[in-house]
Amino acid sequence: MGSGEGASAGTAPAGKGSSAAVYGIFIWHGFFLALTRATLDLNTIFPALVTSLVDSKALFGALYAVMLGVPYAFNIFFGHFLQSRDRKKPYLLVGIYLRALSFLGMAVFTFLFATRSPWLVMASLFGWVFLFSFSGGFAGVSYADIIGKLVPRGARGPLYAAKTFASSVAMLLGGVLIARILTLDSLAYPANYGLVLAIGGAGLLVASAAFWFIREPAPKAPAGDHEPFAAFLRRVPAIIRDDPGFLRFILVENLASFSLMLLPFYMIFAKEALGVGQAWVGRYLLFQIGGAIVSNLWWGWLTRRGGSRRVLRSCILLGGLIPVAALLLQPLGPWPYAAVFVLVGFVMSGRQVGFEPYLLDLAPEEKRALYLGIDGTLNVTKVVLPVLGGVLMDGVGFTATFLLVVAAMIAGFLLLGRGDGGAPSTLPAAR
Repeated sequence: MGSGEGASAGTAPAGKGSSAAVYGIFIWHGFFLALTRATLDLNTIFPALVTSLVDSKALFGALYAVMLGVPYAFNIFFGHFLQSRDRKKPYLLVGIYLRALSFLGMAVFTFLFATRSPWLVMASLFGWVFLFSFSGGFAGVSYADIIGKLVPRGARGPLYAAKTFASSVAMLLGGVLIARILTLDSLAYPANYGLVLAIGGAGLLVASAAFWFIREPAPKAPAGDHEPFAAFLRRVPAIIRDDPGFLRFILVENLASFSLMLLPFYMIFAKEALGVGQAWVGRYLLFQIGGAIVSNLWWGWLTRRGGSRRVLRSCILLGGLIPVAALLLQPLGPWPYAAVFVLVGFVMSGRQVGFEPYLLDLAPEEKRALYLGIDGTLNVTKVVLPVLGGVLMDGVGFTATFLLVVAAMIAGFLLLGRGDGGAPSTLPAAR
């Protein structure tokens, strides 16, 4: 841990954090949130929608960068703002409702204008996706801090594994529904995508209902005066310098983000290199979901046996394997290439089970929101890599870009190191 105080505080549950009711709330949310994720899956549905509007990998990469990068660009502000708030639940709910509004906006613009004015829809997507991502980042910091309060250290990894398993089952159900909607002859483009996005907004509202039942415990000490943001920014280098384990985690997370750069492009690679049609979008989504479901049995076992560090090592290594698999399987045809999406499902689940629980255990309790915010903003590669990926693929092609990602993942794997294979708190830290 970053400090002795954080370690000791993290060993005991806050309030009723260990109860089945708390676990049920987060699993409920994870289940219905996954239905939403299926409707805007970043690796299948989202790229298919965007490429139906415009033919530009660079423009798609820019929109994908907004989707992934905006929460992280603003997280340092979110963390500073929320650190001085005793209760985080109201901000969590506001963030979720704004995300639902963005889904509704995307659905309306897609339904009304996709065939007549595709560039208008594309322009509107930048606005709606910005709102979706901004509010998601705000909600995400609140969500993680609440889990840190309610769930004791040692129980977070298994909770994330159980939540991710429930999410994967929901993704499967949602994937079957979405695949059916996208292949209905009676529901032509763009009505099919409009309906899919509307379902996503409804799923968010249902998912958020569980959070009304959370009894957020009062902090052990009042949050204190609100430090000016400029003064906080001046302290950030010292916060990182005083915790080498935190610095190492930030560096590893940035390198591991190279694998995220490729995730949406595996679908585009399949469409260009294999000539797959619309039907394969839904099929590959189901393979991805199937991989996520199966992988959760593995990730759950691994986090109980070796902690989040071992999950991260396996996830990073697998992230470097996927580009190689894509290049080797592409000549074999669409069905063998489906294995790529199975592996993508593995990596996406592994990141959920590994990264955030790792950081929650690493952060001192009294600085949890600050650590979450600083880490989010300093994970800068999530902002620039999607754009860089699109530019590289337009410029040097898929193969060279894939191999670059492999090199970055190997570097991240080596930097994380073996440690003792135990809990995340074993990262070296000094005070």
